[in-house]
Order: sequence, then structure tokens, then C-alpha cells
Amino acid sequence: MAFTISQLRFGRLLAAVVLFAALTGCAYHQAVNKLSPQEQSTFRAYQKVINGSQARTYLSKPTPVERQAYLQDIGVVQRFEALDQQDQDAILKGYIRKGMHADALNFLWGRPQRKEGNTGKWEHWFYSGHISDLVAYGNSPYNAGTSVEVFLVDNQVEWWFEGATESIDDPGIDRKGIRR
Repeated sequence: MAFTISQLRFGRLLAAVVLFAALTGCAYHQAVNKLSPQEQSTFRAYQKVINGSQARTYLSKPTPVERQAYLQDIGVVQRFEALDQQDQDAILKGYIRKGMHADALNFLWGRPQRKEGNTGKWEHWFYSGHISDLVAYGNSPYNAGTSVEVFLVDNQVEWWFEGATESIDDPGIDRKGIRR
């Protein structure tokens, strides 16, 4: 089978993109691994509430003092310190708890894939993935097959449920997984 010139160019371009993505990911993990254990813990606590650009800027700072100052400048430290001690401990240890504030849940798992309800009064937050994956990596639309539904009342976690789903953002599927 002969390939056309455009297919060969596309193949080279695709290979370059994959290589770039792999090297970028490796550089990111190397930068995180160069942090002290205390800074790694801090970065893990904050990484789900900062965007990629902010994470790269943080990791590019040459000293711990500059990295901490940057987190102060973007307001992440203040948000974390505004949480009660139980929520801070839960985030650092990687577990959800009843009574956890909604912003603490953002620190723990990141932004939900979808929200329903009356904001601040009662809400359902929907995440994709296993609880352990959410703690490690945050919410991702690529975590198919398992979802976590969190019910919040007055901005506090009331209960949560992890279960198998086809897709939590498919409007054609109801909560029981039955196509409407």
C-alpha cells in the first residue's frame, strides 16, 4: 500500500505532536518531583484550583520563597486558609467528608463536570472517575465508566455516591442509566 505525500506529512505531524506532548508531560512531572516533600504536598493541595498556566508559572519559579509568594499573589493560599481546619486536613489527606465546604471539594477534586440545583441552597455535583482518581488527578471527562454524584446543602457536602454510568453528561440517559 502506497501512502500519499499528504498522508506522510500528516503522519510526521502527528508523531511530532505526540512526542511534544510526552516530553512536556515528562518535564512537568520532573519539575514537580524537584520540589521538596513539603512543597509537593502544597502543590497537590492547590493544583486542582489553579489552571495549567498558573501551575507552569509556579513550577518555573526558582526558589520556594518565590513559589509561595506567587501562590499568595494569585489568592490560592488565602482561599485554602479560609477553609476550616477539618476541611484543610481532609484535602491534605485526600478524603471527602460530610460537612465539607463546597470550595474545599473544589480543592479536593477540582471543578465538577456538571452541576444541577439551586446554587448555594441545594446542588448535585457530578464528577467522572473513581474517587481515588479524583483525589489524584481531579475531574476529567476522559474518566468514563464511573461517576461520583455529590449532594450539597447550604454549600456543604451532605452525601456522595460512586457508581457505574455510561456517561454523566449524556442528556439522553437518566440517573438510573436508562436511555430516555
